[in-house]
Amino acid sequence: MATETKKKTAKVEEASAPTTEVVKKPRKPRAKKVTPETTEVKEVKEVKKAKKEPVKEEVKKPIVTEARAKALTLKVTPRKCRLVVDLVRGKSCSEALEILFNTHKEAAPMVAKVIKSAVANAVNNFNMREDKLYVASIMASDSVKMKRYLPRAKGSASGMVKRFTNLYVVVKEKN
Repeated sequence: MATETKKKTAKVEEASAPTTEVVKKPRKPRAKKVTPETTEVKEVKEVKKAKKEPVKEEVKKPIVTEARAKALTLKVTPRKCRLVVDLVRGKSCSEALEILFNTHKEAAPMVAKVIKSAVANAVNNFNMREDKLYVASIMASDSVKMKRYLPRAKGSASGMVKRFTNLYVVVKEKN
């Protein structure tokens, strides 16, 4: 019971005690004395900063003369793709697309798509003229190979390799 009365009296004292808030005034910045020595120190610091920062010279970007496109892991064998690729190597892009449109091979639409992508890269990214573009180089190379099994007579099996192709195209502008 004695503890309850102490708590009540402590609460009453807290409530009746005057509250004093300390208000801090903002400090005024002190004026620095300007002497010849301080100006020399500032100049020395500025010179050191200038030495640390490397001078940036404008670097001329090389003029881009070619555009590239690639298609990776196409589901056609490289041998079949090379038959189509050899038809369009060195031709102008419009002529190459016409040849591919009339070629009835499995790889023809895939090759046409990559050539269109290379032409779009040249026109949109490097501001080349579409009518002057030609297929400078085109290459079909091996990609991944999936190994599978074919069931054979008497419970045996024979191996089968499913080949994929990587296709790379470079188009350039004729001078």
